[in-house]
Amino acid sequence: MPLFQNAAYFASAHHLHEMPPEDGCVEVAFAGRSNAGKSSAINTLANHTRLAFVSKQPGRTQLINFFTLGQGVHLVDLPGYGYAKVPESMRKHWQHVLSTYLSTRPSLRGLVLVMDSRHPLTPLDRQMLDWFSPTGKPVHVLLTKSDKLSRSEAMKTLAAVRKELQTTWGNCTVQLFSSLKKQGVDEVEKVVGPWLYQAEAVAAESSEG
Repeated sequence: MPLFQNAAYFASAHHLHEMPPEDGCVEVAFAGRSNAGKSSAINTLANHTRLAFVSKQPGRTQLINFFTLGQGVHLVDLPGYGYAKVPESMRKHWQHVLSTYLSTRPSLRGLVLVMDSRHPLTPLDRQMLDWFSPTGKPVHVLLTKSDKLSRSEAMKTLAAVRKELQTTWGNCTVQLFSSLKKQGVDEVEKVVGPWLYQAEAVAAESSEG
């Protein structure tokens, strides 16, 4: 069965203290600039049309949304960042919440960073990588909307982003992804599955020991 097929809504949080307890949990977070296609990517991976809210109006995801995959495994949808019309107070709040969550949450096993393949590695994407990379946990970049590029443009973008990720941050992988064409789902599952279920197996062995 596909990795995210049984994803179901679990909880939402506006503040750090509202997040579900992390004891015995394993999480993978999805982050991305507003309108980069994050919600569409999550829906495509879950084979669900309305799991994550898709809006033509950027900046609508204003909560951290937790979706359960069963047995304490969670997919975490982080608020889209970089939308200009968000009030400054809201921007500062989410900067604090996101940076703290990404850098200190023990149950977080890896980050899927969603970028529009036509505009990858924006300054805010780089900031997310700067926050997360010191943890040593893996990052997988989805270059979404790849169907809007020609094959040669897509491959050129993929190579350039891969080179910069490896040179600047390390422990990063990257792929092309299209929600419209449903391309790239298998590759995401191959990368992210071990983050969730190998970590789960290690936790079970340590508790038994």
